[in-house]
Amino acid sequence: MKIVIVGGGFAGVNLAQELAGDKRIEVTLVDKNNYNFFPPLIYQVATAFLEPSSISYPFRKLFRHAGNIGFRMGEVLSVNISEKKVILHNGELDYDRLVFATGAETNYFGMENVRKNAIPMKTLNDAIEMRNQLLQRMEKATICKNSRERRKYLNIVVAGGGPTGVEVSGMFAEMKNGILRKEYPELSTSASHIYLVDGGDALLSPMSKDSQQDTLDALTKMGVVVKLNTRVTDFTDDTVHLSTGETIHSKNLIWAAGVSAKVFEGIPVESYGPGRRMLVDEYNKILNVTDIYAIGDTCLQTTDTDWPKGHPQVAQVAIQQGKNLAKNFKNELKNKPSKAFKYNDKGSMAIIGKNKAVVDLPKPKMHFKGFIAWLMWLFIHLMSLIGYRNRIVTAYNWMIAYFSRDQSLRMIIRPDKRSKT
Repeated sequence: MKIVIVGGGFAGVNLAQELAGDKRIEVTLVDKNNYNFFPPLIYQVATAFLEPSSISYPFRKLFRHAGNIGFRMGEVLSVNISEKKVILHNGELDYDRLVFATGAETNYFGMENVRKNAIPMKTLNDAIEMRNQLLQRMEKATICKNSRERRKYLNIVVAGGGPTGVEVSGMFAEMKNGILRKEYPELSTSASHIYLVDGGDALLSPMSKDSQQDTLDALTKMGVVVKLNTRVTDFTDDTVHLSTGETIHSKNLIWAAGVSAKVFEGIPVESYGPGRRMLVDEYNKILNVTDIYAIGDTCLQTTDTDWPKGHPQVAQVAIQQGKNLAKNFKNELKNKPSKAFKYNDKGSMAIIGKNKAVVDLPKPKMHFKGFIAWLMWLFIHLMSLIGYRNRIVTAYNWMIAYFSRDQSLRMIIRPDKRSKT
């Protein structure tokens, strides 16, 4: 069986790992990058607390001992269903089974000015670009004589009250209260604010009421201005416009407010649902096509009785769907029946700052906050990284940052954009 997996995130990598070593199956993993990265820690790269290499791992190294898995760096342009071919920008691949594990991309909800001017928080490239932009703007603020103009460089608006928005807001608050005062004495008396804006009536909407309230209280105490039931409507001339009619003067709009899946030529329009997610059956097979599957954030599965509106777009769903699909492919080769996917919710968590986090466990139903939740968050995320080196380096950086309340990775590195490959 020849399987092509498009996308090397949580879903795609777990599917490939489960199929590794099975000589009956030939796997080709396709991704536009040559590495897997760990999205939950993107914000720590963006705020210069971790290096990109700490949360990423090359695909070829990951699968070098798996004789049945190959890697192809490329972007999918279209699918030829009748000929069972996937067309890439640099060639094409034949398949017996095609699996989309392409995740989701940033959704700007049609706001072109926001798309052009905001800083997204979705990929490793986004994180590096954000780090460079914010550090450069800090340097510009130090030589800006006009206090009103200086405030634009220092004010930060974070759109989106999910885990990413909460975590990056907490990180900025700690940096403002610590690193900023130590390393930028020119700015110690400058007024600046961190705003967290969300269209809902609570932060971390999928989590428990206790977690939502604990998070709001913690961020408020840290100095973050939280604006609920408020959406960003435009971003022009260094001004963030809000649905309430308010405006915030800032050059820094961090966009963590929404995602949508990707659309691929060749997949019928009727196979897509809300959020452009591919509609799949209980075995993750895409509706209205044959031998094509979708797993993770890019799919919408409504057959799970506990999740009739579809599963949340979180890592655990992607991981479990990848593993379940691998078992079904193996069962198919053994002429055994496929197993319908059933999501096992293991809980949710978010970090707010040093010694501050919230954790919800569904079975048994329990809520943790503060230091114990913070330790749980650190352990789970550390163990989820690929490779012992990444775990050791990340643990070391976290330990140094914890005791020194500082980090030494704030370098502005700008690749020469004139260079061509």
